[in-house]
Amino acid sequence: MAKPNVNEMSFLDHLEDLRWHLIRICIAIVLCGTVAFLFKSFIFDVILFGPSRMTFPTYKSLCSMAQLVGVEDTTFCGEEFPFDIQSRTMAGQFSAHIWTSIYAGFIIAFPYVMYQLWKFISPGMKSNERKNSRGFIIVSSLLFFIGVLFGYYIITPLSINFLGSYMVSEQVENNFDLSSYIGLLRASVIASGFIFELPIVIYFLTKVGLVTPEFLRKYRKFALVIVLIFAAIITPPDVASQVIVAIPILILYEVSIYISKFVIKAQERKTKKNVRVS
Repeated sequence: MAKPNVNEMSFLDHLEDLRWHLIRICIAIVLCGTVAFLFKSFIFDVILFGPSRMTFPTYKSLCSMAQLVGVEDTTFCGEEFPFDIQSRTMAGQFSAHIWTSIYAGFIIAFPYVMYQLWKFISPGMKSNERKNSRGFIIVSSLLFFIGVLFGYYIITPLSINFLGSYMVSEQVENNFDLSSYIGLLRASVIASGFIFELPIVIYFLTKVGLVTPEFLRKYRKFALVIVLIFAAIITPPDVASQVIVAIPILILYEVSIYISKFVIKAQERKTKKNVRVS
């Protein structure tokens, strides 16, 4: 049966269409999550617990940089972190396994998730708009995965290094709960993935007329303050870590200005062309 024209669909038809797209998204996440569930040792021992070991590539790189500038006393050059990860509830490890698999399934299935969202919104767009937005899935997925890698290799190690090494007294031992450790890593990774979607968000906000390049330039100073506050929240309270996190976000903001400018110019060219034709 052919799918009805988007202009002929009622509100309930749109809801039904959205429901099936969401069902397909959930099925994809569950299938990818099942694969992640089966690779428990790799997911936990290699990926999740990688940043908890001083052999992690980020710590090695930062240690080399510190030694290069003559800094010897740094937590990046230790042999091991002064903390243990433990589970204090009966179902703690099983729950961590289940939820980690679901989040891993979402990350793996992200391109398909974006594809289903695109299938839902694209019928409401004009043919030339669909043509100009053809690379939406590829670009949005690429930005998301870059953000995930940034969160995993930059934000997570910086946070673990600071919080795992911080001690108010030698009498207090750091024994972190498994859910707390995974929660920190999950928040850093997924939040970074969505933050890197900023250019895509600006593109669509410009298309619907909610954002302009002038608006983004005018409030650049406020955006800088917001970015620094956000960087201070998700990173340890030291200037170096905050700068490392803030720089790529500010670059994304500047890129978003050019994207908004490109969209506005494209719309102006289209308007002038229509005026000449009429």
